[in-house]
Amino acid sequence: MSSDEVLMQEFQGGSRTAFEELYSRYSGPLYGFFRRRLANPQRAEDLAQETFLVVIRGATRYEPRALVRTYLYAIAMKLLFAERRKQLREGPANEVAAEPPTAETPETGLWVRQAVARLDAPEREILMLREYEQLSYAEIAELLRVPVNTVRSRLFRARLALKDHLRPKRPLERHSPGRSGAHDHATEGEA
Repeated sequence: MSSDEVLMQEFQGGSRTAFEELYSRYSGPLYGFFRRRLANPQRAEDLAQETFLVVIRGATRYEPRALVRTYLYAIAMKLLFAERRKQLREGPANEVAAEPPTAETPETGLWVRQAVARLDAPEREILMLREYEQLSYAEIAELLRVPVNTVRSRLFRARLALKDHLRPKRPLERHSPGRSGAHDHATEGEA
């Protein structure tokens, strides 16, 4: 099995089979990337397709400075940012919604999606790139154009914030600690 980089070089040389193999490897993951970030599944599919159109159009300009996977996700990020700007211009009817998949029950999945959605956008994006897209710290750093240590610290903060959002909220206690209501009534009746 050829590496992504070899396939990309073969595609640059005109191999349709190499492109089809790259498409086969990345069409699903790229759709998932967009689907977890967009409310509209059809638009997610369109943007995944557009990512490959950008690859086709820019094949002659591609230089193997980064992994092909990083290259594809960089294109996807640019398309996502353009989509978000478009949605902001069009109004709230087309809002972006994080929708991370889970293997848990529907209730747990909803709980996790809501917690992820409550994260700040930069924290949410780094967390999703690491946990759902399975990108390395170096790949994320390259995509976001930040140092690897920045990725590490933001990911740490995102995980802490997510943990806090997922922690069940405790109801406030009615009685002060150490005193029981039954004991209070008995004491009052004796006095």
